[in-house]
Amino acid sequence: QVQLVESGGGLGQTGGSLSLSCRVTGNDYTISTMGWYRQAPGYQSPMVAIVTGKNNAVYGDSVKGRFTIARYAGNSITLQMDNLEPDDTDVYYCNANDVFGSGYWGQGTQVTVSS
Repeated sequence: QVQLVESGGGLGQTGGSLSLSCRVTGNDYTISTMGWYRQAPGYQSPMVAIVTGKNNAVYGDSVKGRFTIARYAGNSITLQMDNLEPDDTDVYYCNANDVFGSGYWGQGTQVTVSS
């Protein structure tokens, strides 16, 4: 069974940096795209950044040039969040999709940016 374990986040300051990490446990050999979303999981959850199985990254407009997603062997990803803004405050969810179309979500990590 696939599970996603998140870590990182917390309290940051405007202009500062935070990072998030997520790793897949369980039967992860079918995982393709991984990424980060804001708010609760669902169809309308804003995409922050995703990285495909071929390591191609896509970013949401609000974080381009400030956030960097990276993927590592063993199906783990990080999100480096630089030049933070108060509007970045939210709960961030790690997501993974397998090649059969199933999606998995992490437990959510709070990011709070003080002005």
